[in-house]
Amino acid sequence: MARIVGVDIPRNKKVPYSLRYIHGIGLTTAQKLCLEAKVDPNIRVQDLTEEQVVALRDAISDLGFMVEGELRSQTAMNIKRLKDVGTYRGLRHRRGLPVNGQRTKTNARTRKGKKRTIGLGKK
Repeated sequence: MARIVGVDIPRNKKVPYSLRYIHGIGLTTAQKLCLEAKVDPNIRVQDLTEEQVVALRDAISDLGFMVEGELRSQTAMNIKRLKDVGTYRGLRHRRGLPVNGQRTKTNARTRKGKKRTIGLGKK
């Protein structure tokens, strides 16, 4: 496996699709990285030479993409700031509810967790 930015990317996939395993890199960004590093996007990762892998690493650092740990920590700090300031979005994060205006009467199970029925119970 090729190791880029601390992530082992899959060997048997084409380069742009393998780069998507790095947090912060999507398909469009991966295609831009291939152009910048002068790597053919149609070849598989196992067929890359060491120079091409180094070129991809350099392209990520040169273009200034925030990836992996740095991106995760920035996202966590942004959420923490919203909570500390006491914004509406921060309150929704704090309560574990959907943040972007989705309905919660039905759906929203991913954020709310398993359904807990509240009733009178047994007498």
